[in-house]
Amino acid sequence: MQTRKMLRNLRKFARDNRWLLRNGAPFFSTKRASMALESPRGPKVQALYDLCRQTFTPSGTTPLSSHSVQKLSSLLDTIGPADVGLSEDALEDDHGHGFFGLNGLDRVPRWAQPITYIDIHECESFTMCIFCFPSSAVIPLHDHPAMTVFSKVLYGSLHVKAYDWVEPARVLNKRGPVRLSKLAVDNVLTAPCPTSVLYPNTGGNLHCFTAITPCAMLDILSPPYSEDAGRRCTYYCDYPYFTFANKDEKSDEEENYAWLAETGTPDDLYMRPGKYNGPAIEI
Repeated sequence: MQTRKMLRNLRKFARDNRWLLRNGAPFFSTKRASMALESPRGPKVQALYDLCRQTFTPSGTTPLSSHSVQKLSSLLDTIGPADVGLSEDALEDDHGHGFFGLNGLDRVPRWAQPITYIDIHECESFTMCIFCFPSSAVIPLHDHPAMTVFSKVLYGSLHVKAYDWVEPARVLNKRGPVRLSKLAVDNVLTAPCPTSVLYPNTGGNLHCFTAITPCAMLDILSPPYSEDAGRRCTYYCDYPYFTFANKDEKSDEEENYAWLAETGTPDDLYMRPGKYNGPAIEI
């Protein structure tokens, strides 16, 4: 009887403290929900912040040791949606309402639903943030100059396609300059899955994301983007290798290469800020 009573109480607590996503912006339904995330050692997000502060430097010039990468990845692997104030429970597919919208006058295309960007913390050494994707949303191909990035899918599925530059650089002038890159990642990530890591020159530093289902991704970038420091985000279009290669250069591996051309910020990149409502971080 005691066991049944305890289970009923746990179910009631779960119902009363359910976290939802409304309009793409996450929030806690009650104050008790944030308390439920804490452990005797404090929230995991606090441990993550503390480890990032110990690991990263403002300049980002000091290469991370394999031990540091493994330690941070191992901690990220344990973090789920609730640890940062999100829940996949009761999520609706925020795919859009069809071409004619809700009332026939509000013509909202299905692909016009925004990606929600949630800033957890940013300093000179690193950025901690979350991206919440509706189905089919895309973050186009872009780079992370001189940066290391840890990415943890919190819920849902998304497709990742990523490249690294071929060195020494091979540049052609075809309808403007194009540079040769090699495919590093072409994969679907579905939570729960291990943390992905990219480095300044390897691991898929240039990547794009396409949401297969509603999903969220926790990112740690070090050092952060900074135009003053020369770390500006650049977007690219990718072209198949055979588009610009000489006919006599064909090989069985050509599908692993692509030509990348710089482009402006895509007009269809629709992103809005969201509010972080996870456990507060003590700085």
